[in-house]
Amino acid sequence: MANEEKQIDRDTLELVLQEFVDEQKTTNQHIIELIKRSDELSEKLKEFENHTSKPQTVTANSDTKPFLLLLQKGLADIKTIVGNQPKSVVKKFQLLLFPEQDAKLFYKIVFGRWIIWLTAMLVINNIYKWGANYSNNQKDIETQQLDNDRIKKSWRYLYDHSGNNMKKEMEKAYENSRKTF
Repeated sequence: MANEEKQIDRDTLELVLQEFVDEQKTTNQHIIELIKRSDELSEKLKEFENHTSKPQTVTANSDTKPFLLLLQKGLADIKTIVGNQPKSVVKKFQLLLFPEQDAKLFYKIVFGRWIIWLTAMLVINNIYKWGANYSNNQKDIETQQLDNDRIKKSWRYLYDHSGNNMKKEMEKAYENSRKTF
């Protein structure tokens, strides 16, 4: 399994390197073409300077339109060659807290959903707390009822199995406990 992964990584790396080499070859060809065109234009410019440095009589019939067209074509060729050159890639690492574009839409989606989810979580949390509290209260009530039943049974048992003096004392204690509460 590890050998297959290494082979896949090696194949991927070879493919990327091959593409890079092909791209570099095309870039070099473009640069060579640009240099050739630049040399041609510099030769034409030297010829033009030679023609302009030597004063010649201009006849009224000479037409400069072909020369202007040739110059414009050469400049257009230079612009296209320079435009077709590969651009330098700038790698940029950013940690964006806020979006660069469409911030209004981003906030609408994010905060709209956050508020709904936050509200839902708050409701669920409160329902859970209420349920746990209700369950604990019911257990406490049940425990107190069991204790009260046991106390009543023991009171009744003691009352039924004791003598008259004890019964009077118990009734007196029962009456006194009513007055305190």
